[in-house]
Amino acid sequence: MIRFFDIALSGMALIALSPFLLPIILALKISGEGEVFFLQERIGQNKKVFKLFKFATMIKDSPNIGTGTVTLKSDPRVLPFGRFLRKTKINELPQLLNVFLGNMSIIGPRPQTPRCFEAFSKESQEIIVHVKPGLSGIGPIIFRGEEDILDEHLEALDFYDNVIGPYKGEVEAWYYDKQYLSIYFCLIFLTVWIICFPKSNLIWRVFKSLPTPPNDLRNALNFPY
Repeated sequence: MIRFFDIALSGMALIALSPFLLPIILALKISGEGEVFFLQERIGQNKKVFKLFKFATMIKDSPNIGTGTVTLKSDPRVLPFGRFLRKTKINELPQLLNVFLGNMSIIGPRPQTPRCFEAFSKESQEIIVHVKPGLSGIGPIIFRGEEDILDEHLEALDFYDNVIGPYKGEVEAWYYDKQYLSIYFCLIFLTVWIICFPKSNLIWRVFKSLPTPPNDLRNALNFPY
């Protein structure tokens, strides 16, 4: 049933958004390095690697420069128009194609690059790979301000590997046994809510069974308890 809604919602969204997406495609073509889409390898269900679609927001060789696949708030690899696309999350919209094609679901654990996936605990990894990755989900909602969090730490990669990554793995694994239509639609609503109200802590009040964040993340994640 969830697959039916994935196809229906992603298909309708692609049609409805096409007049909005075409000017963005044109703007990307004539600005920056002329690239429209960025295809990146991500780990999917059953550890199958697939190509994730995004609008191009960074210089071409960015995965091999600086902090690699971890992006910081003021990352110099991000192009001027790309910064706007990232801030508004518009750069994620091409992933509707991944949903329509079946690589992803509207809701699920965010598909990770191999480097970021390795920051999850082995226990979390083994759980997460049994679930189809999502355009949104509990992880993206909680960690919407991840770039801002990393920007506050001088050793950003170390903080990601030792604090953010392990906790994010726990959060994404939490969804494994909660794949119900009611939670699916609830997380779609909360995705829209957190875009409109990024400082809201509603997610914690709706899902009180979520893993408690470590002390170093509580304020940044608007944890209320």
